[in-house]
Amino acid sequence: MCLALGNRATLVQYFTIIRKLMKKLLERENGMNQNKPWLDNYPEGVPHQLDACEHQSLVQMMEASFAAYPERDAFDCMGKSMTFKQLNKSSKDFAAYLQSLGLKKGARVALMMPNLLQYPVALLGTLRAGYVVVNINPLYTPRELAYQLKDSGAEVLVVLENFAHVYQKVQDQVAIKHVIVTNMGELMGPKGILVNWVVRKVKKLVPAWHLSESINFKSALEKGQYHSWSPPLVDSNDIAFLQYTGGTTGVSKGAVLLHRNVLANVFQIEAWLEPGLKGKQIDQMVFVCALPLYHIFALTACCMFGIRSGGLNILITNPKDIPGFIKLLRGLKQFHIFPAVNTLFNALMNHPSFGKINFSNLLVAIGGGMAVQKSPADRWLSLTGKPIAEGYGLSETSPVACCNTPLIDGFTGHVGLPLPGTDVSIRDDAGKVLSFGEAGEICIRGPQLMAGYWNRPDETIQSMTEDGFFKTGDIGLMNQDGYVKIIDRKKDMVLVSGFNVYPSEVEEVIAMLPGVLECGVVGVPDDATGEAVKVFIVKKDPNLSYEGVIAHCKTQLTSYKRPKLVEFRDELPKTNVGKILRRELRDQI
Repeated sequence: MCLALGNRATLVQYFTIIRKLMKKLLERENGMNQNKPWLDNYPEGVPHQLDACEHQSLVQMMEASFAAYPERDAFDCMGKSMTFKQLNKSSKDFAAYLQSLGLKKGARVALMMPNLLQYPVALLGTLRAGYVVVNINPLYTPRELAYQLKDSGAEVLVVLENFAHVYQKVQDQVAIKHVIVTNMGELMGPKGILVNWVVRKVKKLVPAWHLSESINFKSALEKGQYHSWSPPLVDSNDIAFLQYTGGTTGVSKGAVLLHRNVLANVFQIEAWLEPGLKGKQIDQMVFVCALPLYHIFALTACCMFGIRSGGLNILITNPKDIPGFIKLLRGLKQFHIFPAVNTLFNALMNHPSFGKINFSNLLVAIGGGMAVQKSPADRWLSLTGKPIAEGYGLSETSPVACCNTPLIDGFTGHVGLPLPGTDVSIRDDAGKVLSFGEAGEICIRGPQLMAGYWNRPDETIQSMTEDGFFKTGDIGLMNQDGYVKIIDRKKDMVLVSGFNVYPSEVEEVIAMLPGVLECGVVGVPDDATGEAVKVFIVKKDPNLSYEGVIAHCKTQLTSYKRPKLVEFRDELPKTNVGKILRRELRDQI
């Protein structure tokens, strides 16, 4: 509308129209915020939505950091550091080596090792070659490893020698074409010789193995130097990771995370932490990376966000060595970001030397992977002076969907607010959106949400609502201010030290025993791990023993999936169609 402002009447009319337009805009915004009440509670400066990402891929993001921070240390492991410049060269050499193998764009490369300098080199090199990273828990049994390698269609495996014997047992069952074996001290220079001697000879942590066709990690890097690296045409819709998870039920599935999914979560985390940085002079953020990089939490919140911010990741290879971990923390001049799970916070605080650690520069401790309990959180605040900001997410959401801000002053009992650009909806079994305070299934939509499950279109469809929300399988509620609280899991998944255990998998393994008639698996509270696995068994063979069940599980399941408790019963509760009622078993404990 065009108005001539030549007289008072026209001017009044003009301002009347403006007021009406402003009122409508304000009403619209208020209406939107009623549907998204969390927006009203964002800290000052946090955007409601993410702007268009400045990078088209994770490759572009890392290239920008290589250029911006060449002389900074990017990763440190056991006192051996690697600068961004060195990481740039090594990952480029690794990328060139992979490309020299003749793999097609999108080929899957499996990484099976703990937190070592080799991990970021292999991870970044795989992405820079235009391939897809498949993260594998190095503690997997042969059965679990074979399943994931076959399901992902991985063509290359990078494995620490400590676990090469596991792959050796299944190499004839899978289609791996190239194996790269590394050792603990391989990128540590002269110090690595001592590290390997201790690991191999003193601690005897490397079982005998033999692979007729394999190459060591250093040789792969050296070969890469003689091949030209061809920067791939990677865009935001290319696959970056197959991150395996059980989803909300069933066997392990590969969550397809695109470059744009992980990029979005990195920028969401960056925006969310910004209020906590105001007024603080931090030359370089230091991350304590005690969670394994093969876990989605550390992968995004430490590795990728650390690279984006030019930060330093202190890699903890064995966080279960609490005395060694405490010694390392005491030796650090400063650290700012400390993601961990509830059980790790607890274990650290129970060590007598915990009070000697300097937490004065800690910006935020982030609790994820499992519920943060009030007692440890209150104790952490008392001992360190800093709260634990609990968050919530899944492999399917790259992972962070909700989080408390770094500005909290204590335990909140909830998992915070949805991150910028993230929508959270609480729904009943029919898909109806519930009112504030009503418990239902937590459903999530946002730019960090996966593209689907690898080669499982039916399960992808089943996991989504018609309007594009992912059904998490977790039960929770949202209050009128937009804060989300987790109540329970809709399905029967057990959470052991932050790792998902799926009863159907454990039941299938135990049912393989000839002496088992039927069994049911549930999770029970455990002071050390949050939850532990318990199995109820009806015997077919009266001679079946606890020791026999545990011995069998040790050959088929990684440690956190194995039953801690075994109870023999004459019968198990069932539905009228014969389905074992796990919930009733839990109620009887």
